[in-house]
Amino acid sequence: MMLACVFPGQGSQSVGMLAELAANHSIVGHTFAEASAVLGYDLWQRVSAGPAELLDQTECTQPAMLVAGVATWRLWAAQGGARPVIVSGHSLGEFTALVCAGAMDFGAAVTLVRDRGRYMQSAVPAGGGGMAAILGLEDAAVEAVCAEAAHGEVVEAVNYNAPGQVVIAGQAAAVERALAAALARGAKRALLLPVSVPAHSSLMQGAAAQLRERLAGIAISAPGIEYLSAVDAQLHRDPEDIRALLVRQLASAVRWTSAVAALSERGVQAIVECGPGKVLTSLNRRIERGRDTKCLAIEDQASLRAALDATGSAS
Repeated sequence: MMLACVFPGQGSQSVGMLAELAANHSIVGHTFAEASAVLGYDLWQRVSAGPAELLDQTECTQPAMLVAGVATWRLWAAQGGARPVIVSGHSLGEFTALVCAGAMDFGAAVTLVRDRGRYMQSAVPAGGGGMAAILGLEDAAVEAVCAEAAHGEVVEAVNYNAPGQVVIAGQAAAVERALAAALARGAKRALLLPVSVPAHSSLMQGAAAQLRERLAGIAISAPGIEYLSAVDAQLHRDPEDIRALLVRQLASAVRWTSAVAALSERGVQAIVECGPGKVLTSLNRRIERGRDTKCLAIEDQASLRAALDATGSAS
């Protein structure tokens, strides 16, 4: 069975995530301990005890999600999980995918994404930006809503998550106008997200410039597993191409619908989400509706066993 492993980004975190897996498999705790040593604080304590306000600060969320994804990936391999033919990730999850594909050192990536979070937070004044989800409109209609609501400010479609589910981002007032315009056009729902950083919008250009400088000091190798980016739904292998892609990614839309469709076009029969929650798995099922693709998540003992069984992996 041709398998892809995918990795979630910010928004999938929660206090207590991976607790059951950690209680049963020491590899989870060891992975978090490895990250804590380079961060200089106990990341597992922050993940397991919170408070949520601290975990949700982007400079903490990003390393927490990367480490959770790597821990789940390591656990999958340790349990005899099939090796994927391709990896991908949503937003921050692209960094996790690259670590798991052997293109980036784990410890270096942990501090890199911490700094990426800091750059993003400082790019827009607190309260100056926002993100919102629009449900029930075609992609082109959401893009038209953004153009209509901009009024000289920035509001853009930034996450094409699934058919009829698009996230927008930009300056706070423009996002509010776009919500009203979306409802007027017949959106089923249009709601603000609890995020102050307008990720993947053009407002992240300054953060992307800082990330470019930071990435210059990071070693990147050709991935040992095929890596498909959600920036353009294409494979990327050349290290310098990947370095440039990670800079571009910060101020570019996440095209998850296209990325998952590209996995299917390459013959992938099962997509396993490695990381806390099942946000991507829910999206994957919507994107793959009508196909036979197995869409699976690993978040606890039961889902780990179900994914191993569904993919014919070893016990």
